[in-house]
Amino acid sequence: MAQFRDDTLLKPAKAKVKPPPMFKVMLLNDDYTPMEFVVLVLQKFFDMTRERATQVMLAVHREGIGVCGVYPKDIAATKVQQVAGFARKHQHPLQCVMEET
Repeated sequence: MAQFRDDTLLKPAKAKVKPPPMFKVMLLNDDYTPMEFVVLVLQKFFDMTRERATQVMLAVHREGIGVCGVYPKDIAATKVQQVAGFARKHQHPLQCVMEET
């Protein structure tokens, strides 16, 4: 049986792994959704205290947009869908969007 001699050694390549992109989940202001409903959504889906939820709700009200949290893409997309479904179920036009950070 023949043996092969190879003097070249392959060096293991170092994997350059980047962390996954993160996405901001945001609520958009509208003239119809009650402020109390927005606070409820922030507490229910983003695990905020009532005080923090009220602060974010006021940012949405005053600035037109408020950041609810920053998550990996799949979690952010799930939260957007959950909020949209919950708002639709309660007949509110609240919009939730996500944007890469």
